[in-house]
Amino acid sequence: MGIITDQHSRQAPENAERQSPEPLSCIAPIERHPWEPFIPDGAKVLMLGSFPPKENRWSMDFFYPNFINDMWRIISTVFFGDKDHFILKQEKRFDKTRIMEFCEKHGLALYDTAYEVRRMKDNASDKFLEIVSPVDIESLLMAMPECRAVITTGEKASETVAARFGCQVPKTGKHTEITLPAASGKAEKRKIGFYRLPSSSRAYPMSLENKAAAYSVLRELLSQDGPTGRH
Repeated sequence: MGIITDQHSRQAPENAERQSPEPLSCIAPIERHPWEPFIPDGAKVLMLGSFPPKENRWSMDFFYPNFINDMWRIISTVFFGDKDHFILKQEKRFDKTRIMEFCEKHGLALYDTAYEVRRMKDNASDKFLEIVSPVDIESLLMAMPECRAVITTGEKASETVAARFGCQVPKTGKHTEITLPAASGKAEKRKIGFYRLPSSSRAYPMSLENKAAAYSVLRELLSQDGPTGRH
């Protein structure tokens, strides 16, 4: 599917730059997201980060590509009890094919909360990331009728989702609900769980084991029966 952006938000920075002196952020070039949303048929969970690192940090051309980011070690610990399940050890990179097969099998969709950004420093830190064009997350979810939960994987992604839906940012490891308009032909609005999980960056001060414990909620969310509704 095509990338869905918030067009109103995308236009605002451009107009602001024309009407006022150029801010310091204009020194940094605008980067556009390199990938389309990955949405398997029947996706049950949408995982949202902030934005990919620069290409020189990729070990594959897929989400969470930095080899020192632990997302795929966390997921493989949760589902396989082996942090190296998705790693091609002799090549020191992640196995994109195996990861995609896993996501397709379990219904795990992947994208980010920003389509265009500026990096205020030459690194992958969310702290220095300026979102120029946010993704239209609501439209993304409306195209996923079986999605039951959104998972955010860091502070900036969590804040962006909360701002989009006008709700509080959940504490790390907790969740709340967001509401979507009723789908065509249906009377009731749709409720979706909004889960904030720890960042998979090694800069986040939590052990891999404790991060995997937090992400174990994915087993329940991706199961056939879905979540039990616990908060």
